Amino acid sequence: MEQYICIHGHFYQPPRENAWLEHIELQDSAYPYHDWNERVAAECYAPNADSRILDKEGYITHIVNNYARMSFNFGPTLLAWMETNAPEVYQAILDADRETQQAFSGHGSALAQAYSHMIMPLANRRDKRTQVLWGIRDFERRFGRKPEGMWLPETAMDLETLDIMAELGLRFTILSPRQAARVRQLDDDAWKNVSGGRIDPTMPYAVDLPSGKRFNLFFYDDPIARAVAFEGLLSDGEAFAHRLTGALSQEPAQAQLVHVATDGETYGHHHRFGDMALAYAINYIEAHNLAKITNYGEYLEKHPPTHAVEVIENTSWSCAHGIERWRSDCGCNTGGHAGWNQAWRAPLRQALDWLRDTMAPKYEKKAAQLLKDPWAARDDYINVILDRSPENIHHFLEQHGSHQLDEAERITALKLLELQRHAMLMYTSCGWFFDELSGIETVQVIQYAGRAVQLAGQVFGDNIESRFLKRLEAAKSNIPMHRDGRRIYEKFVRPAMVDLTKVAAHFAISSLFEEYGTPAKIYCYDADVEDYRMQTMGSSRLAAGRVRLVSQITTESAVSCFGVLHFGGHDVNAGIHEYQKEETYEAMVQEITQAFLGADFTEAVRIMDKHFGTSTYSLKHLFRDEQRKIMGRILESALAEIEAAYHQVYEHHYLPMRFLAELGNPVPKVFQSTAEFILNSDLRRALNGDGLDAERFKSLLEEAAVWNIELDTVSLSYLFQRKLEKAMDKLVTAPEDIALLDNLVAAVEMARSAPFAVDLWKVQNRYHRMLQTTYAGLKETAERGDETASAWLTRFSSLGQQLKVRSD
Repeated sequence: MEQYICIHGHFYQPPRENAWLEHIELQDSAYPYHDWNERVAAECYAPNADSRILDKEGYITHIVNNYARMSFNFGPTLLAWMETNAPEVYQAILDADRETQQAFSGHGSALAQAYSHMIMPLANRRDKRTQVLWGIRDFERRFGRKPEGMWLPETAMDLETLDIMAELGLRFTILSPRQAARVRQLDDDAWKNVSGGRIDPTMPYAVDLPSGKRFNLFFYDDPIARAVAFEGLLSDGEAFAHRLTGALSQEPAQAQLVHVATDGETYGHHHRFGDMALAYAINYIEAHNLAKITNYGEYLEKHPPTHAVEVIENTSWSCAHGIERWRSDCGCNTGGHAGWNQAWRAPLRQALDWLRDTMAPKYEKKAAQLLKDPWAARDDYINVILDRSPENIHHFLEQHGSHQLDEAERITALKLLELQRHAMLMYTSCGWFFDELSGIETVQVIQYAGRAVQLAGQVFGDNIESRFLKRLEAAKSNIPMHRDGRRIYEKFVRPAMVDLTKVAAHFAISSLFEEYGTPAKIYCYDADVEDYRMQTMGSSRLAAGRVRLVSQITTESAVSCFGVLHFGGHDVNAGIHEYQKEETYEAMVQEITQAFLGADFTEAVRIMDKHFGTSTYSLKHLFRDEQRKIMGRILESALAEIEAAYHQVYEHHYLPMRFLAELGNPVPKVFQSTAEFILNSDLRRALNGDGLDAERFKSLLEEAAVWNIELDTVSLSYLFQRKLEKAMDKLVTAPEDIALLDNLVAAVEMARSAPFAVDLWKVQNRYHRMLQTTYAGLKETAERGDETASAWLTRFSSLGQQLKVRSD
C-alpha cells in the first residue's frame, strides 16, 4: 500500500502595527532588527525559502525552497507585512504554492487561515463568518486560487465554525488528536471511543455537521509534533526523517499518511537551523524512497475518508483545558514568573465583549443610513483592506452605498467599517496567550480596542471610552506599577492615539530635519504641502506653512497651519491649528517670521502661544521611528565630543596600562571600560565605512583581546553581515570584476576568523545563484583557453571554499 509523509507549518506573527499608523514602530527588544516581524523573517521565513542541505563535511550542496515540499499556512496580516517588507520571501512562498500544484496532482500546499487569529469558538456567529470569508478572500488575492483547507487559530474549534467553513466551500482543516471523541467506519454504526488523543492519525475523517453538510478532518501525529517542537528532534535531520517514517506501519492494510503540524517558526526561529533539519529530512526520505511526500489536498483526493469522527467542541491544541487559556486563569501560561496569575484574562475578554456588543447595534443603525446591508458590506470590506486605492474605495462604496454618498457620508461609512475591523482585531488570540496584562501582545489588542473606541466616539457621538475603562479596571496586572487595564490603557494606548492634528505636528517638526517629497507620505496619510517657509538664524530655525493631510484609510482630510521653532539641541516648539482663511494664516506667518528674524526669540514664542494656544507639540510627540532618528542626529555632535574625550584618555594612558597588563597585574576598571567603549566604537566605524581595512580591523581585534574587553558582538556581527551583503551585491552586478571578487574573498576570510559569528546566509544564496548563471558561462570560456576566465574561476572557487558552498 502507498505510504505518505506530510509536514505542516503554521506560520504566524501577531499583528504589531500601530493601530493608527498601520505601521510597525521600532521595537527595541528585536535588536538589531527594527521589529519582531523583521527578526523572525530573518531567522525563519527567509531561511525556509532558501534552506541548505549539507554534505558530511558541512559544505552546502543544495539550496531548496522548503515551502515547495511541505504544507503551510501564513497568517493574512503577516503576509500583508511581508508583501511590502520582505518581497523576495513573499514571492518565494507564492512560487512554492504554484510549484506544489505541479508536484501534488494539481493541489497547492498553501492553506488559508481565519483572518485575524481569533479564537473562533469564543466569537459570535457573525464574526466567525467574516473571519473565514476574509481569510478566503485574502488567500484568493495572493495565491490566485481558491483554498481547499483552512487553519483554525490554535486549532480552536466548534461545530458552528466547521459548518461555516463547509458552507463557504472549504474542504478540510487540521486538528489535534485530543480534539477527537469517537470514530466509526462510514458503513458501520458502531462507534469507538478515541478520546485522550487515541485516534489513528494516519487517515482523514469525515465529520457530520448540524447543517447536514460533511467536512473533512486530519488529526496530526502528536508525539512526533511534540518531539519537533519541544524535544530537540530538529537537531538531526536524518533522525527527523526516521522518526517520521518509523510511524508508518510495515504491513499497512490501507494507504497511510504520517503528518505533523507545528508552529512554522519552529523551523528556524524557535530552533536555529531547524529549517535545515526539515530540508535534510525531506530530501533523505525522497532520496531513499522511504515514503512519498504529499500535501493534504492530494491525499484527500486519492484517499477520501473511510471513517467518521465526532469531535470535542471548544478545544484547541495549546490549552489542556479546552479554550480556557483565552478566557480564564486555567493554569496554562508560558512560565518563569512565580507568583503571577492570569486572572486578568476573564475581565479583559468581558470588557471587549461588552465593547463589541455595545457598538454592534449602533453600527447597524448608523450604517443602515448609508449602506444597503451593513453586515454584507463588512464581509466585502476585505476587498478595500487589500486595495485602498481611491478607485477601489469608490467602486466599493458605489456597490454597497444605499444612495450616492457625499464626502461626509463616505468618510462616515469608512469609519464605521474600520470600527468593525478593529472590533475583530482586538480579539487576536495572542492577547490572552502570555502571562501578563501589560505584555506587548495584550497591549496590542487593547490598542485595537482603543481605535474602535475612538471611532465610536466620532461616528456615534457618545463617550463610550469612560464606560469601557471602568470595565478594564477589573483586569489586574501582576506588576504593581501597571495596576490594571485602565492604567495600561492610559499609559500605553492613549498616548499612541493619532488624529490629523497630531500627524500635522509630526510633519511640521520632522520637516526641520528631513526633506519631504511632493506629495509626501506619512505612514497611512498623504501630505500635500501647500506652503512652506524656512528661516535660519545661527543654530536656530523657524518653519511655518500649511499642509493638507488625507487619511488613506478613511479618506478624512484637513488643512492645518503650523509654526515650529528649533533653538538647537532637542528644544523644539511647534504649534498647529486648522486653516481657516488666507488673511489669518498670512498674518500668523508674518508675525512669527518678523520676531524670529529680529532675533527676538522670546517674542517669537509669545506669538506662537498667541496663535496656537495650548495646541503645542515637541519632539515627544513625534512617531517613534522618526523620534529615534532625529534624536540620533541631534546627539551626533555630543556623542562625537564624548568619544573624542574617551579617545584622549585611552591614548594618553595606553602605554602604562599596557605595561601593567603585560606584568600580569589587573587593569583598573575605569580604563578597561574606556577601552571597551573606544574599541567597540572603532570596530563599528571600520565596518560602517567604505571598503574594509583588514590590517586596521585585525589590529583593533588584537587590542580588544589584550584588554579582555567584551565586544558588542550583536551589532558588530550585524554590521559585518551587511557589509558582506553589499559587497556581494556589487559582485552580482559586475560579476567579471576580479578586484571586487578578491576583496570579497578577503572580507569573508576575515569574517570567518572574527571572534564572533557572522551570518553569511544572503551571501551564500547569491553565490549559489551565480553558480547557476555566471559560473557556467565563464567555465565554458575558460575551457576554451581564456586565461582571464580561468583566473576568475580560481578566485570564485576560493570564495566558495570560504562560504562553504560546493562549486563543483
